[in-house]
Amino acid sequence: MNQQVIGKYRWTICALLFFATTINYLDRQVLSLLATDLSKEFGWSNTDYANITAAFQFVYAFSMLFAGRVIDKLGTKRAFVLAITIWSLGAIMHAFAIGIGEGINGILTSLGMTVVPVSIAGFMMSRAVLALGEAGNFPAAIKATAEYFPKKERSFATGIFNSGANVGAILAPLTVPVIAAAWGWQMAFIIIGGIGFFWMAAWMVFYDTPANQARMGKAELDYINSDCVVVPEPAAGAPAAGIVKPKSSWFKLLGYRQTWAFALGKFMTDGVWWFFLFWLPKYLAATYGLKGTDIIVPLAVLYSMTMVGSIGGGWFPTYFINRGDNPYDGRMKAMLAIAFIPLVVLLAQPFGYISFWVPVILIGIGASAHQAWSANIFTTVSDMFPKHSVGSVVGIGGMAGGMGGVLLTKLGGWLFDYYGAMGQISTGYMIMFSICALAYLAAWTMMKTLVPRYREITDL
Repeated sequence: MNQQVIGKYRWTICALLFFATTINYLDRQVLSLLATDLSKEFGWSNTDYANITAAFQFVYAFSMLFAGRVIDKLGTKRAFVLAITIWSLGAIMHAFAIGIGEGINGILTSLGMTVVPVSIAGFMMSRAVLALGEAGNFPAAIKATAEYFPKKERSFATGIFNSGANVGAILAPLTVPVIAAAWGWQMAFIIIGGIGFFWMAAWMVFYDTPANQARMGKAELDYINSDCVVVPEPAAGAPAAGIVKPKSSWFKLLGYRQTWAFALGKFMTDGVWWFFLFWLPKYLAATYGLKGTDIIVPLAVLYSMTMVGSIGGGWFPTYFINRGDNPYDGRMKAMLAIAFIPLVVLLAQPFGYISFWVPVILIGIGASAHQAWSANIFTTVSDMFPKHSVGSVVGIGGMAGGMGGVLLTKLGGWLFDYYGAMGQISTGYMIMFSICALAYLAAWTMMKTLVPRYREITDL
């Protein structure tokens, strides 16, 4: 069917999801770009920094579990507004971390509890609020994609909006050091954190559920629902009385191998992206002495590479689907090929003596593969689960991925302090890079073992 006849409004929604994800990653990366200077200003060790970033990941992990349920209950539109309001406020809170830390220690003192350094307490609390809101982005975006795209287009749409993570990661080093140099680190958090409120206005104007979307024609709605069982939605303004929305309990969802396959895949691979995002600036500073505006070009190049993986990885399964595979089998074939690519990260440390560009390029290839993997693993959920349970399953997997990230971050902080004290910090990075390189093949093997063949779930 001709695209002009079908209509293209679904891509407007995809664009909104892209910009939300861009803002999401802008907000979360400000700290990592200022970490070297903040560590000197407040006397943080690698373990202290790991604890601050782990606070984000820990809260993010558990919030993801509940975020999916909240999104399924509130609906995509209202849930996204709530999420971006919380995370934007959390981003801005970092600018006032010292005052927040003093308040926290005042409470701890009054309770007779042990206080922690003011800066660490304040930044941990700010990261926690940021994580609470940011946890809503991906479950809501995946649910919106399931609502607005037929299955054959979902991984491509996911790849496009997921590339917002790469754009955010590119824009952050281009803007944050400049803002901090001109107006101080506090203003970097305030300015970047305020961007989300502009996106919220656009979301309120342009988003509605497909059945109630006045800007979309019937042909496009029929195309969106062409490969799935349609659950009737009430028309705009119509009473919802008598319509019972299907619900899926966590207990029931955990009874499916498909849920465990997704959760394990996220647990074993999400930490790799977290590690690259939070530790790369410190790695370049510790190994090559790059900091501040010095890291703008290397990080911009690295994250520009990841856009190729995000969009290309989203398209890749269509090669197999067009040759006759069902969406899940096509995705798993693509993910197996993608899982071999991060092995190049094994060469980053041995050949890093040549130039800092060697690890930047090799890690960029590995990070690009992660984004390709991510675009596909998210879409396995909407391949197999009905739309009303997508947010909940993504939330379960997100929690597992967040916990994997906590473990990898804590491991990295310990390794870098341990080997750094012996003057062998490169050994710590070699261990971490090896884990990152091998994670995807291990994850794919576990997923394929749990779900060897495609089976769509229809009894929820």
